[in-house]
Amino acid sequence: MISQTKYYVSAVLLSLCLTGEAQTPTVSIGADDPIAAMLDSIASQKMFTTAFNKPVFPKNNKYKFTQDSVPKYDDYTYQARLAKLDAVSPFDLVYNEHVKGFINLYAVRKRESVSRMMGVAQLYYPMFEEVFDRYNIPLELKHLAVIESALIPYARSRAGATGLWQFMYPTGKMYGLNVSSYVDERCNPYKATVAAAEYLKSLHDMFGDWQMVLAAYNAGPGTITKAIRRSGGKKTYWEIRPYLPTETQGYVPAFIAANYVMSYGPEHNIYPSLPRKTYFEVDTVIVKEQMNFDQLSQALDVTKEEILYFNPQYRKNIIPAGGNSMCLPKNKIGVFLTNEQEIYAAIKAQQLSGSEVVENIEEVKRIHTVRGGEKLSSIARKYGVTVADLKNWNYIGKKGVRTGKKLTVYVRVQKSETKNLDIKPDSSGKNIANAKPHKDEKQLAENNSSTSGDYVYHKVRKGETIYAIAKRYGVTSKTIRALNNLDNNALKMGQKLRIKEKG
Repeated sequence: MISQTKYYVSAVLLSLCLTGEAQTPTVSIGADDPIAAMLDSIASQKMFTTAFNKPVFPKNNKYKFTQDSVPKYDDYTYQARLAKLDAVSPFDLVYNEHVKGFINLYAVRKRESVSRMMGVAQLYYPMFEEVFDRYNIPLELKHLAVIESALIPYARSRAGATGLWQFMYPTGKMYGLNVSSYVDERCNPYKATVAAAEYLKSLHDMFGDWQMVLAAYNAGPGTITKAIRRSGGKKTYWEIRPYLPTETQGYVPAFIAANYVMSYGPEHNIYPSLPRKTYFEVDTVIVKEQMNFDQLSQALDVTKEEILYFNPQYRKNIIPAGGNSMCLPKNKIGVFLTNEQEIYAAIKAQQLSGSEVVENIEEVKRIHTVRGGEKLSSIARKYGVTVADLKNWNYIGKKGVRTGKKLTVYVRVQKSETKNLDIKPDSSGKNIANAKPHKDEKQLAENNSSTSGDYVYHKVRKGETIYAIAKRYGVTSKTIRALNNLDNNALKMGQKLRIKEKG
């Protein structure tokens, strides 16, 4: 984490933080504001209505609020509280009318959505902080996911940006997030957070100012460069703000307000909805064979909704073969590890039985070159896919596709398999809560590595990132890029990487 000098605010400001109660008019945010729309989307997500218990309202809260109280404060109190946050932050957490409008949005109009975000933050924030700390990125940027996706891991914007960190297809691809008919890694919470950290760091290298990084994350670095030119060479966000798109003009104020409300929830009588599981109650294991959610549900006695909740990257309710990860509560991971071979054997045995057949899809990657007069709808029909699939697999702008453009298409070939697994959960009687879920991942890394000459080499598997490979071998991403003359983090399946010297 970036080292920061500790400052102290005056006793007067602290007193105001605790006692200010006067109500003042607030700035209203339009109903079509994209951040307000993202918060609205939480209410329509069935997963997010079933994933939480009701908020626990503390009867003896120190502010003596009643349960239905909606506190409001004067401008000086908001300013004092943000000054307290700003004193230990590399961001310029200012208070103005723009920030005030978003504080009103979060703390008054969208209180229930904020309560749910505070709850799901207990699942994602510790992981965000761990990744950002490794990349030397300010931990306050964890709140960026609040305004990007409302902490919904499968959120999708009208423009096609997807996941917690709202990656567009080409940017996600650039940072190692693959999209196929099975998997959209932009929705993988961990991989997408690593990609976001790398992207944020590259933007900071470009602009050298975190407020400008936020604006560039929203509008793109090219738009920020144009705004700098139009402003006459100004270099701070508030100076170039009039030259930015309308959405980006509200982006940094929304980020400041998100920092505020996620830090001062109790002062506004907002408490977290309790998630079914927190970050410290889940774990991850590598799945060696293809499985669908029906099979996992029966084998592990867990609902399909819960499997999807913890594994939003899987688009067809199938975890494909090839070393993909599965995240579940620790006790369910323990059951899986205890019965892993029996589960695989039962699935294979069912394929030879005469019981009920369920879908098992194998995908083959094809490249289609667009011909004159072809439309997305006709291409989709040709391959038996949807237009939405084509847009997910390829970056397709508002103008559609032009003649000669090469499109990635995943053609699905169906096989047959059967269900009705008969797996006894944890029949061994072992202490499954203390199982070691990462042994399979380590074994895969060992099987995929080799030595030659003076170096250890690694063959890239589907979906791997430089960061993940570096972590397995105990080296840095920078070292791998330097040893292999890589300009960016893009990898190809089957690529052979020099990792480190032997010994």
